[in-house]
Amino acid sequence: MEAPVIPMGGIEEIITALDRVAGDRTVPKNIRNSCVGCIQKLKDGRGELPIRLNACIAMLDDVSNDPNIPTHARIQVWQIVSMLEVIGKN
Repeated sequence: MEAPVIPMGGIEEIITALDRVAGDRTVPKNIRNSCVGCIQKLKDGRGELPIRLNACIAMLDDVSNDPNIPTHARIQVWQIVSMLEVIGKN
């Protein structure tokens, strides 16, 4: 059985969105670090993609519940999680 083909454009779009949050100085450092960690996981070719996607979703879900996250960053994180979930279902 052949592995599902994941459009690289979707992953690149997510990495770009994560990079925007990671570069925003109004976002607390722990949240920016989580975004950088997700970028590294997505770019890392080791391991199966669904596992890496789920790890990023879990990491971002945790930071979205952080009381110190600015509202605009929380919305961006939610959008990124949605994008990850869509790719994970394909």
